[in-house]
Amino acid sequence: MITIPDSEYQLRIAKFQENIRAAGLDAALVHGNESDFANVRYLTEYWPTFEAGGVFVPAEGTPVLLIGPESEAYAQGRSKIPAIEKMVEYRESADPEYPGIAVASYKDVVQRAMPGHPLRKLGLVGYSVMTLPVYTRLVAELPGTELVKADDTLTSLRAVKSQNEIACMREAFRISEKAIDAILGEIKPGMTELQVIGIAQREIYQHGGEYEGHALYCFCGFATKNAISRPTHNKIVPNEVIQLNIGARVGGYSSSVGVPFSIGPLPERKKRLVEFGLEAHVKTMELMRAGRSAAGVVKDYEAWVKQRGFGQYMLYGPCHGIGMMEVERPWMESTSAYDLAENMTFQVDTFFYDEDFGLRWEDGVRVTADGVEKFSGRHMKLVEL
Repeated sequence: MITIPDSEYQLRIAKFQENIRAAGLDAALVHGNESDFANVRYLTEYWPTFEAGGVFVPAEGTPVLLIGPESEAYAQGRSKIPAIEKMVEYRESADPEYPGIAVASYKDVVQRAMPGHPLRKLGLVGYSVMTLPVYTRLVAELPGTELVKADDTLTSLRAVKSQNEIACMREAFRISEKAIDAILGEIKPGMTELQVIGIAQREIYQHGGEYEGHALYCFCGFATKNAISRPTHNKIVPNEVIQLNIGARVGGYSSSVGVPFSIGPLPERKKRLVEFGLEAHVKTMELMRAGRSAAGVVKDYEAWVKQRGFGQYMLYGPCHGIGMMEVERPWMESTSAYDLAENMTFQVDTFFYDEDFGLRWEDGVRVTADGVEKFSGRHMKLVEL
């Protein structure tokens, strides 16, 4: 089983505390929930279920995992941080009162994590998913403390992956490709999109995935023009674009492989856009290497697509970060202000759409000194079953 060793969690905490000090903060409060758990799990291996979770990390001192009132036994068996406090602010959204269960306050947490040290400035990490109950309780209980958005103190650590993280991702992509192999071997006209996803789920768990890497989808026909959607009872038909995006999760790390294909030949207009999408997908990988500016890659890609006459079919592109989340920072956009670095990991995400269909080629890559390592690529070809 591929996992992240305990020593790496200890190193993450130490590096995070260095960033907290460098940012002029006395501590950071990290937030996560069941669906966007990455920051909390990155530091602790704790993965909230039903409830939310947090980590209070002082610039100097002992980190404390913050959990909902129901999760104590689960957290004790999973967390790499031994200091754990139950708090109602992390309870499930049904908002139970839990009479009789002893819970901590933020004042209690501060005293445990950094006794004798003042908390003047607290960084908030996971700002976009932090809940109002957490924020309002912080304001009420820590009236003299300045609260500041501080996501960069942690997301900057997550952008460049360790060898252990890369091993988890390689395995997740391997399992995803096996799931796609099974779908291509079993899919038939008349199946529903949901039945196709059932094949993928079976294969992911059978081959060692701990969960899906994201909400899996299969679309057929008109629904393929959706950039984001969910599979339905819509039936698979021949001679139409069928879109798969399949991802497994291993050791906390996500994958996703996107493949457009058909049962029987496609009409020429649709086939041409699918083929061009694959050309563009490969072009992005050719543009990437350590040291290149992210904005430069995007601008070169967009100019190339427009020069080829396909600019009107482009919604966005061409990459976003991948790691513990299938979509995570950093995005790669024309406004990006960073350079690619070795061992950054991205989803090359090539989406084009017309008025009645769309397609997405999607594969994971690791940035190297002279290009990229493809985590997936076995299905980077036109498939007409």
